[in-house]
Amino acid sequence: MATKKYIELQEFSDADLLNELKETEVQYRKLKLDHAVKGLENPQVIKEVRRDIARLNTEVRRREVTGLTEAQLAKRSKIRKRRRN
Repeated sequence: MATKKYIELQEFSDADLLNELKETEVQYRKLKLDHAVKGLENPQVIKEVRRDIARLNTEVRRREVTGLTEAQLAKRSKIRKRRRN
């Protein structure tokens, strides 16, 4: 079952998605610095933001793969097959 955040990400345009990714990465860096300097009230926020970044990266990559041509998909499949061996 898809999570609420995943469904929200699917509604974003490509530009909005990349912008959100940049903003979230900046937020993550700021949280890491604040935590190192003075500590956070809730350090679990760092984990949540890191997972949000992973969700955003996954959605960006999913859109890239769906936009590939048949030839590019075939080449990608060959590369993935070689990695497994």
